[in-house]
Amino acid sequence: MSLPHLLRHPWTGFLARRTARLLISLGVVLTASFAMIRLVPGDPVRAALGVDADPALVAARRQQLGLDAPFLAQYRHYLGGLLHGDLGTSLVTGTPVAELVRTRLPATLEIAGLAFLLTLAVALPCGLLATVRTHDGRHPRSELAFTVVTAGLAGVPDFVLAAGLTALLAVGLQLLPVAGAAGAESFVLPVLALALAPTAVLVRIVRVEALKVLDEDYLRTARAKRLSPARRHLRHTAPNTATAALTVAGSLLPAMIAGTVLVERVFAWPGLGSAMAQSVVSQDYPVLQAMVLILGSTVLLCGLLVDVLLAVLDPRSTIRES
Repeated sequence: MSLPHLLRHPWTGFLARRTARLLISLGVVLTASFAMIRLVPGDPVRAALGVDADPALVAARRQQLGLDAPFLAQYRHYLGGLLHGDLGTSLVTGTPVAELVRTRLPATLEIAGLAFLLTLAVALPCGLLATVRTHDGRHPRSELAFTVVTAGLAGVPDFVLAAGLTALLAVGLQLLPVAGAAGAESFVLPVLALALAPTAVLVRIVRVEALKVLDEDYLRTARAKRLSPARRHLRHTAPNTATAALTVAGSLLPAMIAGTVLVERVFAWPGLGSAMAQSVVSQDYPVLQAMVLILGSTVLLCGLLVDVLLAVLDPRSTIRES
C-alpha cells in the first residue's frame, strides 16, 4: 500500500483523531492534578517532618524540594522530570515514587481487570437470558425481581458493597480472608466489590438493547425460518447487542478504576488506590500526583482500546465519522 493511499485510509484518520484526543486528555489530567493538589490547604513538608519541626529545617526542606519556587517554575521542573521518567520522591518515606508505582500498579490492574472481565462475562449472558424470559410481557414476576435486584445493586457505592461483603462472607461465614493479598481467595472480595454495581448497570443495558433487537425484522425472519432459539440468539441477538454493551462497559471502566481507591483501602490491598488514600492523609504531593496521573492515564488508555475494539466490530459507526 502506497503512502498517499495509507494516509487516506479511514483507519489512519480514526487512529490520528483518537491519539490526538488521548494526548490532549493526558495534558489536561497532568496539569489539573498538579494544580489542584497544590491548592489543598496545609504544608506537606511540615506534615512530613512533624508539627514541632524546626522552622529552619522546614524552610530548608521546602527549598530542597523546590516548593518555595513560583508555580510555573515548579510545573516546568515537574514536566522535565516526567520526560526523564522521574516521578519525584516521597516526602514521607524518601523512596522514589517510580519504584512505588512499579510495585503497586500490578496489584491494582489485577483486581480492576478481573472485575471488568467478570462484569462482561456475567452481564452479557444474564442480560440476554433476562430478555428471552421477559420478552412480550412474559413472566412479570421475573421481570420485577430482575428490576429490583439490579436497581438496588447499581445504586450501592463500592465501599458499602465492600463492607457488606466483608461482614457476610469474611466475618459472618468465614469463607474468605478479610483483607490482604495472600492467595487466590483474597481476590474474591475486592473483585466482587468492584464488579457488582457495574454488572447491575450493564445487565440492564444489555436487556434493553436485546429487547430492541428481538423486534427487528431479521429476527422475525429467523423465527419464520424456524431457526432454533439458541441459534437465533447466539448468531443474531448477541452480536447486535455487543456493540452497545461494550460502549456502556467502556464508560463504566473509569468509575471502576476510580473505585479501587476505596476498595483497596477497605481490604488493605497493596495497590495504587491504597497508596493514594495514604498520600492524601499525609499530604505527600509527589505520590499523590503520580497516583492521579497513573490512574488517569490508565483510564484514558483503556478508553482508547475500547474505541478501537468498537471500530473493529462496527467500522461504519466509528471509523468514518467526520
